[in-house]
Amino acid sequence: MNLLAQIAQITRLAEKVLKGATLTFEEACLLLATPDEVTPFLLGAADVIRKHFRGRKVDRCAIVNARSGRCPEDCRFCAQAARYPTQAPVYPLLPADEIRRRAQAVYAGGIRRFSLVTSGRDPGRDFDKILDLIRMLRQELPELQICASLGVLRPEEARALKKAGLSRYHHNLETAASFFPQICTTHRYADRVATILTAKEAGLEVCAGGIIGLGETPAQRAELAFALRDLDVPSVPVNILHPIPGTPLEAAPPLPPLEILRTLAVFRFILPCATIRYAGGREHNLRDTQALGLAGGVDGLITGDYLTTHGQGIPRDRTLIRDLGLET
Repeated sequence: MNLLAQIAQITRLAEKVLKGATLTFEEACLLLATPDEVTPFLLGAADVIRKHFRGRKVDRCAIVNARSGRCPEDCRFCAQAARYPTQAPVYPLLPADEIRRRAQAVYAGGIRRFSLVTSGRDPGRDFDKILDLIRMLRQELPELQICASLGVLRPEEARALKKAGLSRYHHNLETAASFFPQICTTHRYADRVATILTAKEAGLEVCAGGIIGLGETPAQRAELAFALRDLDVPSVPVNILHPIPGTPLEAAPPLPPLEILRTLAVFRFILPCATIRYAGGREHNLRDTQALGLAGGVDGLITGDYLTTHGQGIPRDRTLIRDLGLET
């Protein structure tokens, strides 16, 4: 297919999405195969779809690594897995004063969504303390929406989180079902789906996405996006592998920036009404091309630091957004 035919194909599929129709898996794979020379047209089409369905606002959130390290699971990308010799920090649940301080700093930076993230398979014995933290933050910073990422949830835990004032629960699928056994053997893909459904059944909003660059194929990235569409997930964080020394994926080759940007753009085609959110690894992998994602379908980002790696900071992200004529 020549370049003009590829541009026409992108235009046709963008018009299909703009009219309210859904992309097929085969069509998504065609878009993922867009050559570098035509990728700017793909990003432009994704931007039109984003602004049509989502407007010009960029949804910012921040996270705190509230309990770090010693995770018994074997996710091959994770710095916090106890079985891998990484330099990730190890500490118990942070005290309330420290959580309060970090939430206040986020709020002062204009962020209105803050997530408590804990390592481990599930909340464990800290669950009641986590409920207390949520109640404290909701009382002291009522305009700050509180989210949490605590691992596998039981129905009664999900209901308790909702009652305490939690607005959204985060639990990634991580990757496609067909690739999941290659990155984790200590739990099943179905366990992750079950937790998402448990959170939804309790009345919580859900945030779920994954990581690209683990060794999956482009088609498996599309598979992940379609699974998220089927689960009707409204917030989709897309991490890009930042290899951590000591993990099995420490030598994984980086994805080229244009391949990352194509993936994000196609996620927008598949999930036109969702928040497609920049997550960990964007600074490391995209470097000076980060702005192209925000002009190519991305309409959300985690700002500040991540779990075990540093971000570029709230002020710089704010400038990045405003320089593109977008809103915070």
